[in-house]
Amino acid sequence: MSAFKHKRLWLIQAAAVLIAALLLPGIGAAYVPYATNYKDSYDRLVWTQSAYYPVDVLGKEIYIPDPKNPGKMAYSPMQQPKDLFIDDKDQIYVADAGNNRIVQLNEKGELVRIIEVKESPLKKPEGVFVDKNGIIYVADTGNKRVVKLDSSGKLLKEYGRPKSKFLPESFKYDPIKLVVDKRGFLYIATLGGYQGLLQLDPDGNFQSFFGANKTEFSVMDAIKRLLYTREMYLREISKLPGSVASVTIDQNGFIYTVTKDIEKAQVKKLNVAGKDLLTQKDEDNVDNETQKVYGEVRFPGREKLKPQLSDIAVDKDGNITVIDSSMKYLNQYDANGNLLFFWSGDASPAASKLGVIKSPSAVANNSKNELFILDEENGSIQMYRLSEFGALVHKANMLTQEGRYEESEKPWREVLRLNAYYTPAMLGLAKAAYKKGQYEEARQLFLDAGMQQGYSDSYWQIRLKWFQKNFGTMMNIAIAAVIIIWLAKRIARKLGFRGIRKDRAASIPLLRQLKHALYIIRHPLDGFSSIRYEGKGSLWSSLILLIVAVISYGIIQAFTSFSFNKKAALEINMVSVFMQFIVLWVGWVVSNYLISTIYRGEGRFRDVAYGSAYAMVPFILVGLPLTVISNVMTLSESAIFSFFHLAMLVWVGLLLFWKVQATQNYSVGETAMNIVLSLLTMTMLGVLIFITFGLSSEMKDFFYSVYQEVTIR
Repeated sequence: MSAFKHKRLWLIQAAAVLIAALLLPGIGAAYVPYATNYKDSYDRLVWTQSAYYPVDVLGKEIYIPDPKNPGKMAYSPMQQPKDLFIDDKDQIYVADAGNNRIVQLNEKGELVRIIEVKESPLKKPEGVFVDKNGIIYVADTGNKRVVKLDSSGKLLKEYGRPKSKFLPESFKYDPIKLVVDKRGFLYIATLGGYQGLLQLDPDGNFQSFFGANKTEFSVMDAIKRLLYTREMYLREISKLPGSVASVTIDQNGFIYTVTKDIEKAQVKKLNVAGKDLLTQKDEDNVDNETQKVYGEVRFPGREKLKPQLSDIAVDKDGNITVIDSSMKYLNQYDANGNLLFFWSGDASPAASKLGVIKSPSAVANNSKNELFILDEENGSIQMYRLSEFGALVHKANMLTQEGRYEESEKPWREVLRLNAYYTPAMLGLAKAAYKKGQYEEARQLFLDAGMQQGYSDSYWQIRLKWFQKNFGTMMNIAIAAVIIIWLAKRIARKLGFRGIRKDRAASIPLLRQLKHALYIIRHPLDGFSSIRYEGKGSLWSSLILLIVAVISYGIIQAFTSFSFNKKAALEINMVSVFMQFIVLWVGWVVSNYLISTIYRGEGRFRDVAYGSAYAMVPFILVGLPLTVISNVMTLSESAIFSFFHLAMLVWVGLLLFWKVQATQNYSVGETAMNIVLSLLTMTMLGVLIFITFGLSSEMKDFFYSVYQEVTIR
């Protein structure tokens, strides 16, 4: 199915998928109190069948011996639980901060024991970790320490603030989360610790900071640094990288961190050297982005809050689940950081529902890849199990990640049958088709999935096969064409044929004026001066050139190869494209004329308009051929395409510069100032028009409301 058909049937099939997700037994897992979604490569929202369905609520029934009457059991619910850990035996550990204890439950959610460390009581613990030997580590936040306990809960060691000359005095040691690797090294997330994870050896000696975030440096920061004095710049609020909110470790020893207050790379997968493996070049990303954005939003225009990713878990297949404590979303990504699902429900404060989290604080997976979410407000753990659809996606995606593309084809086809808009299925099938040498099918699937690199690679293989098959024929045609041209010239000379007389076209004014555009290309200053002083341009010639340039721009936007223009796979509103071009052009002409009249310019309004129309010629001469050629190019020739595309835009800019200089009789400096002021005027006009339309709408509503009041009374 092509991307164009996708666009037309979007609403109908999206509704069908949603209905199927709710009604199909096993696949949609019957009714669940939340919606599950995916966002495709065009950032369109896709409704999917539920990936998980809620199974049970654990940790609500906790009874301990009554301190006042040990013979009786007293109800002791969890209060403000902060962290959740599940060991290899599926034993569940909860950092119950409100009760200053660690709660251990078995795989069924039944209470096993309460760990309080009576010889050195805990105070508001916010993190817990258990290694393969059953050794328990607790981030005892209130006591500003990490404690190491044996499997029976007996205190073995305390890790206070390490003493090291490499640790800055300003560093605050408030442990909130931690993990321990196979060597016994501790990686501790501290409250506000922008330096990264604190790495300690088994003896508690400081080793280094690990996996720190980078400081984001904006354009405004660069301007401030350029213009401000040292004293002014020092008074600015320090820009610090975000502090790690949580940390986990997988069975292969990779450490994962999640950070709240940054815009990119909120999730990191770190090797022993501290290198983020999720920032590697993505084979499906033509722009080779080194940092991805995590934290999904269903409706960006409506949502007032921003994602605040607060905890992370990794299952045995490497799938990453992240909770958003702000918007109450659960986001799941594969081992490479590519989105699989995200879901959320209406967490109404008035009622509690199975499957809906009011205040998610931690997430964990057990050995069966079941998902457990800790609800801080309710003091409970919600348990989720993979639906048939979710398990199918996980299985197919794991095969694809392992490079077993042909084996993944069958489950991906089943996924695509269930949801025709699920992009990972298209991508998995595209890779399988490419592996089998079915390049035409792979190219179409990569197009549907919106993956430019895969599309380009498939086309490169198709083009290579075509050249190998037709090279001999092409060479014969080329040789024959050379011979025919040579013979034609010989015959023309013998017959005395001298071609069409050039003065015929020169006798038609409109053709002569259109031909003047070519003269401007060779001699821009003289050419624009001729329009001003010799009448080499006219209303009709300028209008024709402008119309052709507008059409050319539309063709460039709509028909440039998908390899270089992702929007080409979507239906483009050509009226909108034409209007954008015309509005910008008219805004430029009006603004440039107004500034020129103030800034001692000599050009008339028609000179500005005619010259600005002639300056659009590169869109015709370069844009149209480049658009045609782009459809036989691949990303391996992207440097060539980018060069000519940029050259076209620079050429238009230079022609506008020379137009202003020649028409207004300016020096180079005066021309530059005129253009800067013209652009500022364009911006101001745009703002004024926007405000005017906004006020007009408000005035219309006001008079209508007054009219209603009058008619009612």
